[in-house]
Amino acid sequence: MRVIKGSISFSEAVSAVAIAVTAAWSSMAQADPATNVIWSAYGAIPGGGRYSALDQINRDNVKTLERAWTHSSGHAQRAAAMGRGASYQVTPLYVNDTLYICTPFNRVIALNPETGKEVWFFDPHDSLFADAAVPSTCRGVSYWQAENPKADALCEKRVFKGDRDGRIFAVDADTGKACEDFGIGGAVDLKVPENGGTGRIFMSSPQAILGDSVIIGGAVGDNVKADSTDGVIRALDARTGDLLWRLVLVPEHLQDVTGGADVWPPFTVDEEREVAFIATGSPSVDVYGAGRTDPIPYANALLAIDGASGEVLWHYQIVHHDLFDYDLPSQPILTTIQRDGVDVPVVVQITKMGTVFVFHRETGEPIFPIEEISAPESDIPGEVASPTQPMPSLPDPFSHQRVAEDKIFGLTFWDRNKCRESFEALRYEGMFTPSSEQGSLIFPSPGGGGNWGGAAVDPTRQLLIVKGQNFANTFKLVPAGNNPESAGLFEQSTLNRYMEGTPYRIDGGRWESPFGVPCNPPPWGELSAIDLNSGGTVWRRPLGQVPFGPFNLFKSPKAWGGPISGGPIITGGGLIFIGATMEGDFRALDIDTGETLWSTTMDVPAMAVPMTYRVNDRQYVVVAAGGSALVGTPLDDRLVAFVLPAE
Repeated sequence: MRVIKGSISFSEAVSAVAIAVTAAWSSMAQADPATNVIWSAYGAIPGGGRYSALDQINRDNVKTLERAWTHSSGHAQRAAAMGRGASYQVTPLYVNDTLYICTPFNRVIALNPETGKEVWFFDPHDSLFADAAVPSTCRGVSYWQAENPKADALCEKRVFKGDRDGRIFAVDADTGKACEDFGIGGAVDLKVPENGGTGRIFMSSPQAILGDSVIIGGAVGDNVKADSTDGVIRALDARTGDLLWRLVLVPEHLQDVTGGADVWPPFTVDEEREVAFIATGSPSVDVYGAGRTDPIPYANALLAIDGASGEVLWHYQIVHHDLFDYDLPSQPILTTIQRDGVDVPVVVQITKMGTVFVFHRETGEPIFPIEEISAPESDIPGEVASPTQPMPSLPDPFSHQRVAEDKIFGLTFWDRNKCRESFEALRYEGMFTPSSEQGSLIFPSPGGGGNWGGAAVDPTRQLLIVKGQNFANTFKLVPAGNNPESAGLFEQSTLNRYMEGTPYRIDGGRWESPFGVPCNPPPWGELSAIDLNSGGTVWRRPLGQVPFGPFNLFKSPKAWGGPISGGPIITGGGLIFIGATMEGDFRALDIDTGETLWSTTMDVPAMAVPMTYRVNDRQYVVVAAGGSALVGTPLDDRLVAFVLPAE
């Protein structure tokens, strides 16, 4: 505890005790996630897991939960006026007695945690950047503070945010003023070589803080061009913005041929071991790899990186020579499990394929056996698909992994037949069927499995709570003759565009019947509980419904599940909180059974990861309820807090 010298007031003494208690809680939480009561990083603590030991809200009283406050940032109306959709996917931080959020228009906002009222806001386009703001995804911010922050000193506590144009800026956590000693006037441009850049990137996920370093990744657009920006991981000095180290993820001899292997999900750090765990993405372009057949070992891989030097301590490639857009989509999770009566520190990585990989945190050795299974060959000229792909024996998959022809779905005999006709016309040889000129069925889809909403871990039960999506995509490589003119022949999107530097354009989409219903059978959305000690499934339930009809009066059957965007958190009250579904329900489930104990229908679906915190002896649960442009729900800009009724 800090020693207070001289005469102090009662309020100063109380404040000093509060600071010491907070520091003690923080230290305990980092050492043992089971005691965590803070939310200082995207995954609750630097090691991820989205677990809070707070238990004031529990299975016995959650049914009385009520709204405490609502905050609206105003970004939804602003985006609509521009003809743009803006998904609100932020998970707030609660640290420094304040909630910190970001908006799709790049603003950072500090909120009073009891009332939701704005304390300050910072708009970099007012002072740092001359360009106009356009909406993009922001899932959170990062927080750093000096070891012994000086009272009333500017920028001893900092909030960091990255943007869609490859810039990161630092803001004083108490006042919202730019930290002008960071980079140039408070910002660092990560695109330029002097700051370790290789080209344009964008950042939808928050950075990781390890000691006095800000560890940064960045995303590259899918299927845009073969020689896209190379994936780079780098560390900046949290005070000055100076480059400390960088790691380029594409081998040097391929850097003029391909790019990508980017990093768009949040990182995880092991503060005790000073190691960052980072999940990487696909080389470019995602669905065609004839120009990049040499190994790219750091693509589609889990990396353990020395936080001081940037050295890769170990890595494991989870998808070889990706032709499926199976980038690793979510934050790695650090936890401890029991093996033969011994505590083992592990890192857990979920995938788009619905698989769970568990590795020893220090050595990278798989905890459960991993088999290299046979994978289909490519029939594209010059393409060499990997003959095998890794498949863990355990834990159990949390989403479907194969389409059976006799299980093809339809609402009627007619549309089911249309789905069968489509199936027969497509190339499909199970998981890892590569893209083709014929057209291929890709199942699970690139949006399937866990995706960015990811998973949470209860460290007291060693249960992994993970959401899964069961959808299929079709990918067709259409010869374009190296002709960019073909890009103008159809509406461009991630799965419909000419791929610069290749002889193809990609023509892709969801595998659906003429009625817009998936051709693969339900459930299309699920939530599962997996025992990480044994690898077995404890329970698995459909999640979500799809509203339809006039004014969305009707909903699809609960047994069918539905699209999910967002993810779960777990609390010490034995509860899972999750929204993430199209009908707009935000719910609390019993972690032992998966039974829904409480739910409320939001005005707009809460397709984000919630969080929880305690202030003045009251526990709050907060979630962003702004819908999803990708899923196609209504959009809004509300942050909603829930609390038990005052006694």
